[in-house]
Amino acid sequence: MKREIILTQDGSTSIFLPELNETYHSKFGAIQEARHVFIKNGLSLLNDKSVSILEIGFGTGLNAFITFLEAQKSFQTIDYVGVEAFPVETEIINQLNYVSELEAEAFESVFKEMHLSNWEIENEITTHFKLTKRNQKIEEISDSNQYNLIYFDAFGFTVQPELWNDGIFEKMYKALKSNGILVTYACRTSIKKAMLKAGFQVEKLPGAPGKREMLRAVKGADF
Repeated sequence: MKREIILTQDGSTSIFLPELNETYHSKFGAIQEARHVFIKNGLSLLNDKSVSILEIGFGTGLNAFITFLEAQKSFQTIDYVGVEAFPVETEIINQLNYVSELEAEAFESVFKEMHLSNWEIENEITTHFKLTKRNQKIEEISDSNQYNLIYFDAFGFTVQPELWNDGIFEKMYKALKSNGILVTYACRTSIKKAMLKAGFQVEKLPGAPGKREMLRAVKGADF
């Protein structure tokens, strides 16, 4: 499938799929969306010094890289698992401007290593950040009681509705530890209902710039 580099409104790049008319990130800003959805409303809530994260849709590696940068500030150790059915080609990755836009030139080698590291094994990117990339479809996930946090960043409901049903969220519920959190940019009534049916407690939150709302779901905890 053809991938094109686009510039989003906050100056950061993303990928556009003409065949699906779908982008990997919000056109209003890839970096600001990642920070708002996954860091502000996800990672920042966890005070644990050791955090395990499952990302649904590893894609460009933006969420993983921003998580690494945030963990540098909070002194957290991250065990990060990124699931991706269709890995992005190196020539496309090399055109992304996340390192410069995040003013993270000191960690450029980390971003490169995230993409150059082997799939299906645990890679020690740094002493405080381990990355496992799995070339796997979401439907094939069978993890149990393993993660503190899930970044649910699959393609949108209009493109892949089969990734937003109660069966998928039952898998996510099972994969989380008690009190685990799932965050996603999406906020559609059918998605919220699927999360509730899977057993989650669900909250609507203000969305990233350009989007009205997003969802956060918790396994076995009250807000």
